[in-house]
Amino acid sequence: MCDKHASTVPCSNDSAQSSRRRRVWELSHASHCPLVGVGLPLNGLRKLVEKVTGGKVLHDDYDIHVGTVSECALRTPVADAVQKELERRYAQHIQRFRAAKTTEQVEAMWAAAVAAGDVAGAFWAGLSHPRCTVALEEKMCRDIHMVQHQAGACARADLNKFNAIVADNSRLEREVVRLQERCNALTHEKSLDAERHEQLLMTARAATIAREGDVATLRAELARLQASVPELDTRERMAERIAQLEAREQALRAQVAELKTLRPAAPDAEVAPAAAAEPVAVPVAMPVRLHNRAVLCVGGRSSSVPIYRTMIERVGAQFAHHDGGLEDSSSQLDASLAAADLVICQTGCISHSAYWRVKDHCKRHGKRCVFVDNPSVSSLARGLQEAATEEPQPG
Repeated sequence: MCDKHASTVPCSNDSAQSSRRRRVWELSHASHCPLVGVGLPLNGLRKLVEKVTGGKVLHDDYDIHVGTVSECALRTPVADAVQKELERRYAQHIQRFRAAKTTEQVEAMWAAAVAAGDVAGAFWAGLSHPRCTVALEEKMCRDIHMVQHQAGACARADLNKFNAIVADNSRLEREVVRLQERCNALTHEKSLDAERHEQLLMTARAATIAREGDVATLRAELARLQASVPELDTRERMAERIAQLEAREQALRAQVAELKTLRPAAPDAEVAPAAAAEPVAVPVAMPVRLHNRAVLCVGGRSSSVPIYRTMIERVGAQFAHHDGGLEDSSSQLDASLAAADLVICQTGCISHSAYWRVKDHCKRHGKRCVFVDNPSVSSLARGLQEAATEEPQPG
């Protein structure tokens, strides 16, 4: 037999033989509550009831839910509206469940929907399926009851997570504000630094431009002064030549004074002028001879060259002389140095260039070089004696 709703709910045997899907009012009363609660959202349910009643419903959500569940027990306007809304909302689920031809297939599709978490449409499609038995309907109601409990627990967990996320979001917003304020402060500081550096750069550029202007002015003034003094280079060379001649004159005066002290007294006053006019060979004690040696004297007084020649030839050497670049060409000095065996350099009467050339040549070729500071005959004699002591003695 059918249950107490035999007038509205067909027997399971009849349902098994029919292919027509069941309506809302044909379901058991126990399935109405979960079907309305799960299948229709509260806002949608309120709009649906207001549309049927033709006015605004002032009851709360619970009263509307309870009233709708009661209306679904029979075929009422509210039940028809709920039937149409469920058919419209879950048309795809209904179409998918049409593939089930047996009660076992309907149960398998419902279990898959529960596992996937898609229960609202599958609940209506399974309950209204022609092969849904009383046992399967009861099982689906029990499953949806547990799903609702789990959904509530998940909702509470989600709410806790949401509250935690809101708190964390607030904290992050405060941190963002703090970082933004710090970023703005740093940006302002960097802007001030950039302005200060720009001012310093402009000041440096202005100073550079001013210095360049001063340099250009000084160069123009120098060019004007050089142009106002004709033959400036010639005058400078003449001044240098005059200084050299003055130094040579002082050396000659010192040599004359030395010769006067070394010359023996004349027998009468008439012979003295003639003796002074000719070079005087001062006898020098030379115990060793420089046989077959070429001796080069660099520097010295030109008026004493004959005396140098006599002194060197007396000791058996060949005489050569170069004035150290005062009048003789400096290019001749290299040839004279190459031909000499002994070099006597009188450093007081030669140029710096000649001095270094003599020193470098003797060092590179291993030649004996005697440096004499005082350009006098006695200093020359001492230089010859010093060089002779290092020469091998004849057997």
